[in-house]
Amino acid sequence: EKLRIYEPSNAYDFGQLINAVNANKDKAACADLLTVIDPKKLPVLLSNKLEGEILLMFIQSLEHYVAGKDPGLVYQHLFYLSKAERFKVVLALLSKNEKEEVRQLFDLLSENQNDQYSLEDLESLKKVYEL
Repeated sequence: EKLRIYEPSNAYDFGQLINAVNANKDKAACADLLTVIDPKKLPVLLSNKLEGEILLMFIQSLEHYVAGKDPGLVYQHLFYLSKAERFKVVLALLSKNEKEEVRQLFDLLSENQNDQYSLEDLESLKKVYEL
């Protein structure tokens, strides 16, 4: 059955949605979720629950469903994701292949660059992601 996506008002609701999305590996639903959330709220909604699996699902969902339509939103999400608790820890634990997926998303943003971010912004964010 299709997951009902809504804008979560707190970290608990967000956690429930993420768990449901993750359990089904539903990247389209994850993309819908990231589309209804204000990127600025992401660190608060994630609280201390960021994990490698979740980070990768975000990356893949943004790459496959959002980057082509709204690269500015993807940039915003990547920017605020890097402010989340545990981001550095999770980043350090990514495998080489997983890092490559992150790099692909950044490449896509370079190709689809728009007026919401400059290539300099993108380069400095890439450094935050240790790429």
